[in-house]
Amino acid sequence: MSQQVLIIGLGQFGMSLARTLVEKGTEVLAVDRRKNLVDEASAFVTEVVTIDATDETELARLQPARRDCCVCAIGDDSKEASIICTALLRQMGAPWVIGRANNAMHRRILLLVGAHQVVNPEEEFGRRFANRLINRNVIADMPLGEDLHLTELSIHPSMVGKSLIELALPKRFGVMVVAIRRGQPSKVLQPDPTQPLQESDRLIIVSSETALPKLTKGV
Repeated sequence: MSQQVLIIGLGQFGMSLARTLVEKGTEVLAVDRRKNLVDEASAFVTEVVTIDATDETELARLQPARRDCCVCAIGDDSKEASIICTALLRQMGAPWVIGRANNAMHRRILLLVGAHQVVNPEEEFGRRFANRLINRNVIADMPLGEDLHLTELSIHPSMVGKSLIELALPKRFGVMVVAIRRGQPSKVLQPDPTQPLQESDRLIIVSSETALPKLTKGV
């Protein structure tokens, strides 16, 4: 059975999240008080309703406790509404509540009222994009903790034809290669440390943020 996710707030972040989850096979119940956004989402989500999510009675009808995850994606227009909605979701027994924050104080309040996780999409995108600007080889980057990143990057020309054993990336840079993306169409492969790397290969690595600039300068 596919996961069921409740998304409250269909601004740019909520709408994009809903669309992506549906594409990945997740059942999405989307909620917003703005009819034009509800109409837009109705073209691709499993179910969509027009309600005010700060109304306890209306929110309870959506049965948050039965959803695998509830995302309060209410944006800049109402921090108060996002706080109330997050608190109500926890009160109603939602098993996993993710809140969207606009700043550090908003994040602290959402955690205080019970959010299991808080995201700031603009801040996170800014950090990832900064890494891509500074390190041109970086294709994608996702933080795993305070200073641990999962990164996909194109290999430096100096790596072509060398094996992972020869490169000794863990010892020299503190970098662990967890997979290699290769070919067209691309396939993600378990790395063979004895095989030479190819020019079009992309490494998927786990490392500290400070290791990336050193690695992308060449070996």
